[in-house]
Order: sequence, then structure tokens, then C-alpha cells
Amino acid sequence: MPHCLSFNQASPGDEPLPHPSSLDGVLSSSSRNNASNPSPTFNLSRELAHAFQTPSYHDIRSLVHVVNTSSQQHLLPIQPDINELLLSQILQPNKERVQEALSHAKPTTLTHLISTYFQHSESATRLCLNLYQSVHTARHLYTPLFDLFHTLPADSQTIIDESLCNLAFDVFLKLDTFENPFSSPHSFRETQLCFSQLKLKLDTRLRKSRSRVRLIHHATAGPLCSPYLPHSFKKKELTNISQLNAAAKGTFVLNKDLDTIDRLVSRLHTGIEYDKLFIRLGLERGRDVYSVQEILKQLHKTHLNLTHQLNDLEDHICLWFTNVNKARSLLLQEIHLPRI
Repeated sequence: MPHCLSFNQASPGDEPLPHPSSLDGVLSSSSRNNASNPSPTFNLSRELAHAFQTPSYHDIRSLVHVVNTSSQQHLLPIQPDINELLLSQILQPNKERVQEALSHAKPTTLTHLISTYFQHSESATRLCLNLYQSVHTARHLYTPLFDLFHTLPADSQTIIDESLCNLAFDVFLKLDTFENPFSSPHSFRETQLCFSQLKLKLDTRLRKSRSRVRLIHHATAGPLCSPYLPHSFKKKELTNISQLNAAAKGTFVLNKDLDTIDRLVSRLHTGIEYDKLFIRLGLERGRDVYSVQEILKQLHKTHLNLTHQLNDLEDHICLWFTNVNKARSLLLQEIHLPRI
């Protein structure tokens, strides 16, 4: 993964996870709010509901679902060439468009940082594609166990028969052979560091632009100052402020999205390891009816939470795809803005 250039480098908790917000409301608010307001306030429930209804969200979800469904038929990872093709279709503007735009951009500190941001957002999106496949892999692996739950007696105190015990034990054996789908490294910390640095730079540019607007405002109040040239300067700076403010808010949201995804993955990894521990305990005790039934009771208690967390992670990953595209588009516009 690429490093943030020319900058110094710097356990999931149990608190409720925030919902990521669509950038639609964030970006539209930048044109309505006063440009001097640096801290965005989000209605998370409203923005999340809006994001689920956007065509881009549903298009992206359909696209990744088709590819992952076909790969899951044989429980094989998506081939690298297919994964890169999928990435090029999901990520907009894609790598080629970004490289072309940057090749014509004036080399500045901000342009350099934005170039690094594009690399990190691409790497994070590639990792999110892998996580999306991990979600479907986990569902596939747990399907025999979830199906088994439907055959259990309604009364948890009723002792299961020998045939159901053997069926459950065979399911345990199968689950024990698979690795945790969320065991591979998934940390977004380097990308989050880059995003944080980018936002600091954007905030610095915002303060400079606002200072210029104030100076121009005072200059135009003087009796000997031309009203035309300062007005044109002020108009350009106000345009810069609008774009910089939107880009800063977008970067803020993406960082929060990654933090949420990272914590969800950590919790899923821990939950699946917890299940695997119980399964190994059951296997060690053999095909004992009472032991198998106790293990089933424990797994049944956790399966609803696991299902909810898998659905939640899938939703957040698809929202990341939608939000990162909006942020990338805004930043690509930012490097083309006229400077004074």
C-alpha cells in the first residue's frame, strides 16, 4: 500500500457503531451553509436512508453481487484479473482518468497530497472488495449450521435424538476445517492517516481562502479601490472555499466510514473465533448427545448477532463504494480550480 509522502507517521471497542452517511447531503449542504463553518453536522439516519435509495448504490451492489455469487458457487476467491476489472468498473473516476488529470495539473503541495489520496482510496476500495467476498464466504460456510437450527426442537429443553446429534457433529467437523474469512490483514490505519493529513491540508487552505476574502472585503470598502478586480478575486476565492469545504467534509466522512468498517470486521473476526472455539470443544467431547446439544445452544444464541453484523458490514462496504466515488470526483475538480 502506498505511503503518505512527505509527512510523519503517527482495539475495537463495544460502543455503538455509527452509520456512514452518504455524501449527497454533505456536499449539497456545502453550497447552503456559510463557508466559514468548518465542522459538518450530519443527520445520520436521514443520510443513510437516502444513500440506500441512490441509483449508484444499487448499481454497485448489483455489480459486486453478481461477481461474488458466481465465485461462491465453487468457494473460490475472485481471480486477480477479474478483481481488477471489477475495481475499474466500481471506482470512479478510475485510475486511468485520475492519472491523465494529474499529468496536466500544476504540481503543488495539495496536488501531491491528493495524488497520494487517490492511491490510498484505490487500495482501500480494493480491500473492501475482498471484504465483500469475505462476507459471502462467511454466509456460505455458516449455511449448514443455520439450516441445522431449523431442525432443532422448538423446546430447547428437549433432548435431541442420535441422528440429529450425528448430523450436528458432521456440521461441526466441516466448520472446523475452514479458516476464519476475516483472518487476513484488513487494517485501514495507513489510509486513515493519509485522509486525516489531507483534511488538515484542506482546512489550512480553507483558512487562507477565507482570510483572502476578508481582506478583499475590507479593500473594496476603501474609496480609492477599483470595484472590479477585487470582486473577480473574491468570486474565485469563494469558489475555492466551496470546493475545499466540500472536499474536506467528504474526506471526513470517508475516514469515519473506514473506521466503522474496520471495527465491524474486527468484531466479526472475534465472533467467528468464539464460535470456532465452541465447535472445537464439542469435537473434543465426541458424539455425546448432551455435549453436542449444549454447543448447539451456544451457537444458536450468537447466530442472529452474526447475521446482523454480516448484513451491516455488507451495507457499509457498498456505501463506501458510493461515497468514495463522490469524494474522488470532488478532489479531481479541486486540482483543476484556478489559483490566485
